[in-house]
Amino acid sequence: MKEILTYAAFVGPAIAFFLLSQIIPFFMGVYYSFTSWNGVSSQVNWVGLSNYVTILTKDTNFYNSFWFTTKFMFVAVVISNLIGFSLALLLTQMLKTRNLLRTAFFIPNVIGGLLLGFIWQFIFVRGFSSVGNLTDIGLFKLPWLGDATTAFWGIVIVFAWQVSGYMMIIYIAALQGVDSSVLEAAKIDGAGGWTMLTKIIMPLILPAFTICFFLTISMAFKIFDMNLSLTGGGPFNSTQSVAINIYQEAFQNNRYGLGTAKSIIFFLVVAVFTTVQVMITKKREVQA
Repeated sequence: MKEILTYAAFVGPAIAFFLLSQIIPFFMGVYYSFTSWNGVSSQVNWVGLSNYVTILTKDTNFYNSFWFTTKFMFVAVVISNLIGFSLALLLTQMLKTRNLLRTAFFIPNVIGGLLLGFIWQFIFVRGFSSVGNLTDIGLFKLPWLGDATTAFWGIVIVFAWQVSGYMMIIYIAALQGVDSSVLEAAKIDGAGGWTMLTKIIMPLILPAFTICFFLTISMAFKIFDMNLSLTGGGPFNSTQSVAINIYQEAFQNNRYGLGTAKSIIFFLVVAVFTTVQVMITKKREVQA
């Protein structure tokens, strides 16, 4: 009994907080997704599967936002992990300034997405146009946030700039855990740099790839604050993420039940993507 009370004293508050902040609101959301509640009134009308039918058959904006978010996720995950892994390889070398560079590359991850969006909005709109006028370089004269294609890549650039440093730290930790004797033995056997990287180093740090892919997939899917402050979903909803679509449906259109139904569908899709990714990469870990 003493042990049980001791464990309960330490774990109980955390469990209670998790239940109150995560589990209970989740099941309440599932319930409200079957209602036509507007989020304000005390009257909650049960509508069954009507919200889900409306979303899946009539809501083209939701489909468009889902298509944009899925494209963004694939591109952002590849670029973020490629940059993060490249920086990790560079900063595990014997550089005098490697600690300073690690800090510099990690700092963007500390800045909030909302603030980051406003900073880069100023850079894209004012900074790039000024550089373009001075240098006459066409790249800086593009309407970065005023065109659907360039706005998409603008969001990708900002996202990768923010999260690559975080991925870099995880990859650095994994690279530092690789047994140096294995690498020295490979060098003695005549293995080149590319062979060592693809045949030895990468298979040994596959758990880090599993973690980084999981994190970047979930973060890219759930992008909201950066997207909201950078483009607001524009121009003409061409860069509207699913999270913004749900927010507008629930809190601007006052259709809380419909917005919650969208969030449940979104949750299921993200869960499927991340679960499949973890299963595939974990299987590769075992094979390696």
